[in-house]
Amino acid sequence: MTIDAKPGDEPRVLWITGAGSGIGRAAALSAADAGWRVALSGRRQNTLEATADAVRAHSGDAFVVPVDVRDPAAVTASADVVRSRWGRIDGLVLAAGLNAPDRRWADQATETFDQIVQTNLVAPAHLIAAALPHLRERHGVAVIVSSYSAWTFSPGAGVAYSASKSALSSLARTVNSEEASSGVRACHLCPGDVNTDFLELRPNVPDAEARGVMLEPSDVARSIQFVLDSPPHVRFDEIVISPLSQR
Repeated sequence: MTIDAKPGDEPRVLWITGAGSGIGRAAALSAADAGWRVALSGRRQNTLEATADAVRAHSGDAFVVPVDVRDPAAVTASADVVRSRWGRIDGLVLAAGLNAPDRRWADQATETFDQIVQTNLVAPAHLIAAALPHLRERHGVAVIVSSYSAWTFSPGAGVAYSASKSALSSLARTVNSEEASSGVRACHLCPGDVNTDFLELRPNVPDAEARGVMLEPSDVARSIQFVLDSPPHVRFDEIVISPLSQR
């Protein structure tokens, strides 16, 4: 099962969604520093290009593949584009996510509920399905960026967010159960509070003091990189990372 690097072997390729900001961008920089090529996906071309520029400033190799992860046909096409560009996909980091300020039964709109579940749960399923044939070729690894609220119930996370993120645990576990013989591994990564723009979607946006004790995206990226760089016979089913102040 082990794939040993040989002299002249091409760098490993990592496909990242949500790569335009936050954890996705930090994961791209970390991977580039570790010698991976990074394919960057998300909806906003300008933020993806900014991440690509940052990767290249780290002497890394980046490729922008804009895609709305809620579009199954576009997801499948994007996987093929990445595979065609670099001949392989060794890793997948799913960092795209969505929430909304109105997130309780009393104020949420069903249309918003649907959008959140599509982004947080249905899209990762489609992305894994699209990447799996390529991951099987390389005995690859998928890191599903979930949430602390998937590990333990967090009332403030909201109905749609809690339900969709909790289901990602089953997504990872089914990959690990069914794809072990192919050498494919999945990690359900559950970060606590992280100081990113995602906080702007909270009903009460944290102030600078509250953000100052949270995780930084680079903290989560180190955990992602640890999983990506682990030997092919090692699997991390679930990792929870939280700031000391997490409640």
